[in-house]
Amino acid sequence: MSAEAALVWFKRDLRVRDHAPLAAATRFERAVGLVVIEPEWLRSPECDPRHVGFLLDCVAKLKHDLAARGLPLLVRRGSAVEVFQALRLAFPFSHLYSHEETGSGWSYQRDIAVAAWCRSHGVQWTEIPQTGVVRRLRTREGWSARWTQRMCASEAPAVAFHSPAVVEPDAVPTLRDLGLSATPLPTGGERAAWAALESFLDGRGRNYRRAMSSPLTAAEGCSRLSAHLAFGTISMRCVHQATEARIASCGDRDLASNLRAFAGRLRWHCHFIQKLEDQPDIEWRNLARSVDGIRAGDGTDLEAIDRERLQAWREGRTGFPMVDACMRQLCATGWLNFRMRAMLVSFAAYHLWLHWREPGLHLARQFLDFEPGIHWSQMQMQSGTTGINTLRIYSPAKQALDQDPHGEYIRRWIPEYGSAHYPPPLVDERAALAAAKTKLYGLRRTCEAHAEASAIQQKHGSRKRSSKNRSGQGRRSSEKLAIQGELF
Repeated sequence: MSAEAALVWFKRDLRVRDHAPLAAATRFERAVGLVVIEPEWLRSPECDPRHVGFLLDCVAKLKHDLAARGLPLLVRRGSAVEVFQALRLAFPFSHLYSHEETGSGWSYQRDIAVAAWCRSHGVQWTEIPQTGVVRRLRTREGWSARWTQRMCASEAPAVAFHSPAVVEPDAVPTLRDLGLSATPLPTGGERAAWAALESFLDGRGRNYRRAMSSPLTAAEGCSRLSAHLAFGTISMRCVHQATEARIASCGDRDLASNLRAFAGRLRWHCHFIQKLEDQPDIEWRNLARSVDGIRAGDGTDLEAIDRERLQAWREGRTGFPMVDACMRQLCATGWLNFRMRAMLVSFAAYHLWLHWREPGLHLARQFLDFEPGIHWSQMQMQSGTTGINTLRIYSPAKQALDQDPHGEYIRRWIPEYGSAHYPPPLVDERAALAAAKTKLYGLRRTCEAHAEASAIQQKHGSRKRSSKNRSGQGRRSSEKLAIQGELF
């Protein structure tokens, strides 16, 4: 096999443990790892310097871990095809290994171009699943069983390379090198991911169910694995197996019960990403086409008043203190718990009556744990444009009473609250919600909407059967509760 060489392309899988492409490359006498910093990503509307900074931190640690295992890591800037073309002149690789990726539209088009380049240059590209997402899925029937099968499979074996040093590893660029400003970030990398998981399983998750809803307690009570899963510094399989093992060995009933709740939500991570895999256009188009055009910004230009409302929402100055406090925390830290994420989207969609795309792009830039499949599925679900989910409209006043009864959180993030410097409410809450409900519920009653909902449920809906209550109404599916920040 001396004439053959392998290139391992790292994307959102920045780790060495449970890494099947790495394991596959160990059979080659020559192998190199590669990270590509793509201008298409840097220019994309959902990319933020915080994402780039976290990635660079993860890459620096990955480079160190790979070096200890005998594999040099190259870090190149440019479009993927151009990088491959240039690299092959110095390192004529015959095989390209990577994990499958369900990403934004730009990465989807990138992968199409890479596949064409590989075919034309005789390079064998092998993509390997790393989650429960199934490519070219024909039906959702049996999906849960396939998820379980993948998550219960053995980890990819540990790797060690003994090949000659065919290339020198590259230096990892800084944000300044890329022309970006630095921003405070949590620690990235594989060790940080495992430290977060272990502390959660060892006791921090004891109050998971009670703590996840309030922004006062969620930062400590949730696992805080979402960014690590989004960048792949830990695999979903490792999280699943470690959680199940801890439940099985745990003598603390409260901890075990809360970990079971966490374990049950891991499936929803892949369930939502599967929707984007099956229908990539949900990133920019309503899943239920019957609601097209009913909101400002959906195929039409925003009026001046809508632009003003959108900007106030982005900046945390809507005059609704719980909304503003949550937005300010998110913009400052890159993280927010599930219920408050849902409230921000609900407020933009129902109170301000804005289409989900522009608010979704703002939130994508703020969420350090931005995961396209979860994000765009959730944006649509929380905006009432899926056609199959119950409308979940959050009252900011009620959320403040329930989750911040003493006003501690609001005062922390809105120091001017209660003074003349804090603005009055942008809209009348009761009137705005009445108008939103009238429009959406009216559309849902049409024959067209009913037929469309049946087709959407067949393609994207959970196959978990809901039981019937005494009134004959199905209980709310747990799908309605699966939010990116709640999960992790």
